Amino acid sequence: MKKSLIILLLLTAATAQGQIKRLGENVHYSATLQGTAGSNNTAPFWFTNNRYGLGTTEPNSGLLRAAIGRDAEADSLRKWRIGYGLDLVGAVNHDSHFIVQQAFADFQYKAIRLSVGQKERPIELKNNRLSSGDMVLSNNARPIPQVRLELPDFWTIPRTKGWLHLKAHIAYGIHTDNGWQNDFTAGTANLRTNNSLYHSKAGFLKIGNAEKFPLTITGGLEMAAQFGGKVWNLKDRPDNTSTTTFLSNRKLPHGLKAFWHAFIPGGGDSNDGEYSNAEGNQIGSWHIRLDYHGKGWGASVYAEHLFEDHSQMFWQYPWKDMLYGGEFRLPKNPVVSTILYEHLRTTDQSGPIYHDKTANFPTAIYGQDDYYNNHVYAAWQHAGFSVGNALLPSPIYNTDGNIRFYDNRIKASHIGIEGNPTKEIEYRILYTHEKSWGTYSNPHTDPVKADFLMIEATYSPHQVKGLSIGAAYGQNWGKLLGESKGAMLTVSYSGWIKHN
Repeated sequence: MKKSLIILLLLTAATAQGQIKRLGENVHYSATLQGTAGSNNTAPFWFTNNRYGLGTTEPNSGLLRAAIGRDAEADSLRKWRIGYGLDLVGAVNHDSHFIVQQAFADFQYKAIRLSVGQKERPIELKNNRLSSGDMVLSNNARPIPQVRLELPDFWTIPRTKGWLHLKAHIAYGIHTDNGWQNDFTAGTANLRTNNSLYHSKAGFLKIGNAEKFPLTITGGLEMAAQFGGKVWNLKDRPDNTSTTTFLSNRKLPHGLKAFWHAFIPGGGDSNDGEYSNAEGNQIGSWHIRLDYHGKGWGASVYAEHLFEDHSQMFWQYPWKDMLYGGEFRLPKNPVVSTILYEHLRTTDQSGPIYHDKTANFPTAIYGQDDYYNNHVYAAWQHAGFSVGNALLPSPIYNTDGNIRFYDNRIKASHIGIEGNPTKEIEYRILYTHEKSWGTYSNPHTDPVKADFLMIEATYSPHQVKGLSIGAAYGQNWGKLLGESKGAMLTVSYSGWIKHN
């Protein structure tokens, strides 16, 4: 018995030592130095947005970034896979001089992964480099720390002969923008929250087997919520213009029932009054995407429909507000590799103005969902940046200390192009034309127009492996965010500490 126990302990120690040794293999690192110089008061739009919150509205800024990590995919031949990452940023003319951008650990068994921490995640069913972004969970805001159980890649459902594939996640976390909200609203009676909790979930089903038939279709549902935390300056409904709420605060529900209401929308907020709505700030979208997989080329069309609370989630009335997109991937050539076009409309917002119809008031008047704004949690944002699509200008652009989206009724056309003229040079171009009607509660007399352009090129010399030098030009036109132009220079170096 003693000998067996000793052998077992030695085997366990040897296994543990092997696991620890494995964590030091396939570790990558990177360092980035970036500087931006511009004219007027605001940086070019595409210098600021869709950068995981590492953009700034300041025309002149800089950052130094250092990251180290290991991808769980490095253990792709094992049942158990482990990944981790740490990404730190020092910044000038940003909202903070020191930023922990990423800090996470991934533990995966076969297809199921538990991810803990804050991590940059690509948007679902869209091109992460060229798209304007997802309507619910985009690549615009700084990552939110969370515990996330997921199928990170499409998992082929057994016994379907490779024709059905599933991708899903469920997560709970916490917003970490207390300092930004407190500073941004200082001296005002505007809404702000601290330590608000976060929830998201999604499920996507892909039908098709690209190896046997070139057409696949993917659809699914994505939802998120803010709940819990503490709120300041919360007024009671209907709209209360009293100043007696200034600096008043109240704790919001954060028990097990609140977690359940975030998962299955229900309950109500403390100031809903007679007509209770779902508890917290609830938001979601339906997705559908059709892909054609050609030999050396491909084409895709997709659509996404945004809804808030339960309004527009189903077919109470026609879906008019949509993001439509098309992507064409060309055969290998030195000019263009991918062309993307998107059209976004958010002008309808067919939620009830007063409340849903009742026995005493059988007619509901629609038209005021007020996308991304919330009467308790102020806005669907994190540290000033929209967690959803960046084309609805984020609160970070506001100058009145109000955490609110002032331009959520828009129509926009967006184009993205990228290519590789040589093995060492790649480029991308983003161009957006947008019109805004403001909001229903604060409309523009005439639509306000804007155009946003960015041209970016990156040189990666083969003589110095891991080095890349990028240069970009950006420009804004129109009155929505003002006129501006600027240049950005980025120097990066990456490599492996130990690579098998």
